Amino acid sequence: MMIENVVCPFCGCLCDDIAVEVEDNRITAVKKACASGRSLFVNVHTQAAKPTVDGEEVEWPQAIDAAVRILNDAANPLIYGLSSTASEAQRKAIALADLLGATIDSTSSVCHGPTTIGIQSQGEPTCTLGEVKHRADLLIFWGCNPAESHQRHFARYSALTRGKLTPGGRKDRTVVMVDVRPTLSSKRADVFLQVRPGYDFELLNALRALLKGQNLDVDQVGGVEVARLQDLVERMKSCRFGVIFFGMGVTQTGGKHLNVAELVALVAELNAYTRFTAMPMRGHGNVAGADCTLTWQTGYPFAVSFARGYPQYNPGEFTAVDVLARGEADAALIIASDPMAHFPRRAAQRLAQIPTIVLDPEMSLTAQAARVVLPTAIYGVSAAGTAYRMDNVPLPLKKIVESPRPTDEQVLDWMIERVKTCSA
Repeated sequence: MMIENVVCPFCGCLCDDIAVEVEDNRITAVKKACASGRSLFVNVHTQAAKPTVDGEEVEWPQAIDAAVRILNDAANPLIYGLSSTASEAQRKAIALADLLGATIDSTSSVCHGPTTIGIQSQGEPTCTLGEVKHRADLLIFWGCNPAESHQRHFARYSALTRGKLTPGGRKDRTVVMVDVRPTLSSKRADVFLQVRPGYDFELLNALRALLKGQNLDVDQVGGVEVARLQDLVERMKSCRFGVIFFGMGVTQTGGKHLNVAELVALVAELNAYTRFTAMPMRGHGNVAGADCTLTWQTGYPFAVSFARGYPQYNPGEFTAVDVLARGEADAALIIASDPMAHFPRRAAQRLAQIPTIVLDPEMSLTAQAARVVLPTAIYGVSAAGTAYRMDNVPLPLKKIVESPRPTDEQVLDWMIERVKTCSA
């Protein structure tokens, strides 16, 4: 049986044109997906089904009891991850954090958290990927490498796709890359500006000055000649519809949220001349959904603490890396993430020292060090749910095959009920 129009949950593109062939509850072929997405579907049958406590396989009630015991005994539990699970499970994680008085944070805090802070100060001139496909004739990719990180972005949404106002596809678009080094993406661009590392803010500030007609008394800014910056400004002013896609090369370098605020201010000012928008290149399949769900449940997008009985927001205080690095968290629930593989050393070391529970379909580095491992179904493959694309458009995830494992939402529901029982 061939199932059409499947949403791939791997990255923020959430490509919704995938075709999956299923025979006897096994995925035998995947069409149109990139290599990463294809691997996600094909390898769904290889994962373990039993939970473990201290390395020993146990039944689900025992595993839930052990997990809840760890969380109830903690004075300052941390819930982290969320970005590769469905929004239904994210809601349950927030409810659990509220019950426990825990700190809850998503992977946004180590990727596009500065984007959110920058947008909070400047606003967000944005659009959908559908508008980019049909309208955009100028595409600027800043501090990102979509040819390798979002492998179908060009073909599905931007550079190569044919739209109503861009019927020629690549011929009807100008692609500009701004990065600190040549990449596979820059080789496919019409214009490549190689900025010196750490000089994104200066470059953006120079573009704003040139847009306002000011003269610069230097020959280059951040390693880029002023003449080339002037040429880019003219391209931006004269395009029909422009968009800047920006990645962690902007958000996780010197300046962080100030870089984003400057970029968004530039885009806002360009709208005096033409239609211009900006969009972050979100990495995980539902990291945008984590921000959205936390916002409409608590009022804040990430780094939220329920320690005082109500949600408080403070990046740098309640972000997972900082809570761990300061030694404040004394237990952790990790949902669909692998922080031990990516966090700074001090935070990762603290995570290894405290009792940790992992909800994840995969056996990650974090799961290997965890006290309790709860293997769950994969949303979009063996579980249905909702995910938000990088442009904040929610899409339904289909259940393609049956799984012996429960969903993240079910497991979190069991944990919530057990916490309530223990508190009664």
